[in-house]
Amino acid sequence: MARKDRKQLFQLQNRSLISMTSPKSPIAEQFRTIRTNIQFSSIDEELQTIIVTSSGPAEGKSTTTANLAVVFAQQGKRVLLIDSDLRKPTVHYTFRTENHVGLSNVLTRQATLGEAVHVTSQDKLWVLSSGPIPPNPSELLGSKGMKALLEQAKDEYDIIILDTPPVLAVTDAQVLSNAADGVVLVVSSGKTEIDSAKKAKELLESAKAKILGVVLNNKKVQDSQYYYYYGGK
Repeated sequence: MARKDRKQLFQLQNRSLISMTSPKSPIAEQFRTIRTNIQFSSIDEELQTIIVTSSGPAEGKSTTTANLAVVFAQQGKRVLLIDSDLRKPTVHYTFRTENHVGLSNVLTRQATLGEAVHVTSQDKLWVLSSGPIPPNPSELLGSKGMKALLEQAKDEYDIIILDTPPVLAVTDAQVLSNAADGVVLVVSSGKTEIDSAKKAKELLESAKAKILGVVLNNKKVQDSQYYYYYGGK
């Protein structure tokens, strides 16, 4: 990789992981607020597996997923971040880990969960990258192996957060949603169309997903470049 490309990748990582690189920033505080709201959204039931998705691409769901994983780990939780976007994975770029072995290898029994997870520079945060992109992502994510993996992960981690593809693009998020304790939907101010957000919500609800709330991303407020707002459904 050329020096210029490495520099751009490093800068991208710093922007993506602002909860780690600038924990005292207003944006990092917003992520902690989202974390708190998630925890209070289901008082009677334990939230251990959380899906983060969006209606369409480039709405900030992967950045949101990564920072939520960081702030939960900063709270002292043992966190596993799973890149279940088996079409356009990004977690290994964000955390600068290898992606030769990952989720797809575990689901096809080529590796165990313990062999596939990576440590990160954030204490108490581990990542399971996507692994090689398979020809049948939806089938793998809806398999008994995926359910078994989540059950195993629940025994080893306090919180499991899954980054999934956009709802309107493919069925992957819907397939996973009824196996998770809750779903967070990310929308982008000025980008996400209202009808698209409503359709995504309807599709998730038809899959019997428990929607915890919505994160409004890229809303400019005063001098802050980004603003994250969490609202219940």
